[in-house]
Amino acid sequence: MKRAAQAADTRAALIEAAKRLFATRGYLNTKITDITAEAGRSAGSFYNHFAGKEELLEALLAEVGAAGDREASSAEHKADFTDPEAIRRHVAGYARVYREHAATMLALHQAALVDEDFARTLRAWRRTQFDDLRDHLAHIPDLPASPTVTLTLLASMFDSLGQLWPDIPEEEAVEVITRFAYRALNGRDLPARRP
Repeated sequence: MKRAAQAADTRAALIEAAKRLFATRGYLNTKITDITAEAGRSAGSFYNHFAGKEELLEALLAEVGAAGDREASSAEHKADFTDPEAIRRHVAGYARVYREHAATMLALHQAALVDEDFARTLRAWRRTQFDDLRDHLAHIPDLPASPTVTLTLLASMFDSLGQLWPDIPEEEAVEVITRFAYRALNGRDLPARRP
């Protein structure tokens, strides 16, 4: 195996091992040596790829961002939150990304609680996500708050419910969030869904 391919393989193994451990132990209870042991790599190999656990977590954050970008670039994407289907598709997309990256999402929140630098990184990342969504609110004449506050409230709701999704059927969660968000944004109930 060539050196570049071997390095890429090691990096991928470390990332996958971290995800598994974050899912079972949490970010705060996982040490770098746990990650390298789980990946079957030497402890020193970790530092060839990451300066520390926080940098590895930033790589995972980039994966979440890329997954969100893939959702946003789908042919079904609509950028008008006066359209209930646009909201539903965004909520369903968020649910897919959250489910796929649940361990990372938990790790992100845990890291932000104890590391102010990482908390700033996470806030900056969130602002970028909000910037991508701001135009989705442009068609709504009377937002309940400023676009930033509105998006913050919606994201908080999504994150909180996302942590409960293993206990709530995803289809039900998507429908509830869609109805709630539509009413909050548009000031009226969601029209009945056509079969």
